[in-house]
Amino acid sequence: MGILATIAGLRLLRFILRVVTFMVLVVLVYLVVTAVQVWMTGRRYEPTAAGAIVVMGAAQYNGVPSPDLASRLDEAETLWRQHYASTIMVTGSKERGDISTEAQASERFLVKAGIPSGDILEAGGSNTWQNLSEAAPALLRRGDGTVLIATDPFHEARSLAIASSVGLHGYPTPTRTSPITGLSTIPFYAKETVGVALGRIIGFDRLSQLHSSLG
Repeated sequence: MGILATIAGLRLLRFILRVVTFMVLVVLVYLVVTAVQVWMTGRRYEPTAAGAIVVMGAAQYNGVPSPDLASRLDEAETLWRQHYASTIMVTGSKERGDISTEAQASERFLVKAGIPSGDILEAGGSNTWQNLSEAAPALLRRGDGTVLIATDPFHEARSLAIASSVGLHGYPTPTRTSPITGLSTIPFYAKETVGVALGRIIGFDRLSQLHSSLG
């Protein structure tokens, strides 16, 4: 009986190891495929006639957009001047102690660049889901459900996925002047790969809630 029990135990152990190995391989393949999709989406640039240009929020300092946010705003300005859309939706809230929200800093930047304030809308949010879920109702009420997403290339895939989940039809227009380039983009692409992979499984709204609870 002892020998039979040992053999049965070894067989069970081998089965468990096979299952675990298979699951690990599935996860790795899923992540690799998602990483390729994130990278490929960041390389797409598809400006088209749209209801609005949505600028994804990024850091600002005392009302001055960070270089990353400024590059997204520059892209939005270019698209606006090329008449792809007559409205720009800027997004983003503020951190504790800030005197300005990201959206307010963005609006001032665009107005200073010569864009009428009447062509600019604001939405809050401290992450991508919140940015788009707050922007969507105002855009949809105006009939501006088709949008161009101005953000960094590595952030484009998740932004488009979330836009779709809140009822918007987005087209990628990643900034071509991002200060984040070369090898420095690797951790950002890695983060976005995990974000897209998890968001597809548990929902981007739940991922946002999880991020907020951990933050």
